[in-house]
Amino acid sequence: MAVGWFYLSFYSLWFLGLMCIILTIYWVQLWHGGFAWDGTLLMFNYHPVFMVVGSVVLYSAASLLYRLPQSWVGPKLPWKIGHAMLHLLAFILTVLGLVAVFQLHRRSRITNLYSLHSWLGIVTVFLFACQWFLGFVVFLLPWMSVWLRSLLKPIHVFFGVIILSLSIASVISGINEKLFFSLNNATEPYTNLPSEAIFANSLGMLVVVFGLLVLYILLVSSWKRPEPGILTEGQVWRPGFPLPVWDGAESREDSPRKALGLARKTTQ
Repeated sequence: MAVGWFYLSFYSLWFLGLMCIILTIYWVQLWHGGFAWDGTLLMFNYHPVFMVVGSVVLYSAASLLYRLPQSWVGPKLPWKIGHAMLHLLAFILTVLGLVAVFQLHRRSRITNLYSLHSWLGIVTVFLFACQWFLGFVVFLLPWMSVWLRSLLKPIHVFFGVIILSLSIASVISGINEKLFFSLNNATEPYTNLPSEAIFANSLGMLVVVFGLLVLYILLVSSWKRPEPGILTEGQVWRPGFPLPVWDGAESREDSPRKALGLARKTTQ
């Protein structure tokens, strides 16, 4: 039941993520003329797309990689590399989204970083950069001690959740700001709730629902990768399923035996 609920949540999440991306592209294509990397407003249209894809959807994919049961078995290093590379791709797209805005502002002589949305966004990107660099140095490079990794892991996880929350706040404030700008001088103002406003507001709510589901999956303890020698409630080993192998302080021989012993106790 627990496994089925996990995969139901997981596939629902990625359906929502795909819908967020498609609807963002549709919004800027239909109401704002599409895309062009030429320093005009069409270049700005890359900004919401790159931010939704990079700082929300791909960032969430990287964060949830360790929730996949397949990541619980075998060496952890390939999953660490996948986690780091997905985050790096998310960061690159996020930076490209910033470049699209700054290029437009430079050519149009618009002041940078004056709105609450821009402040939220730049703080999010700064924390994202620090998080990736420290994560690479501490958790991916081999010379860091186990005790230091154990000390910094809760901090790393905490800031991962904070960055995701800030990313979602930045996206929905950006959608709202874009609507205020584009509908301010329109024949049908924002207060009359024209079709674009309904569509973009719904997109913002979809991003919020996506983010809440990501946080839910991250917080369910039974869906977390087990620590060495520890199985939490719901992480019951079953015959025929590979035993966990950890790359920590314990040996590869000891960890599976302890996991099997705890699993047997749990099932009794």
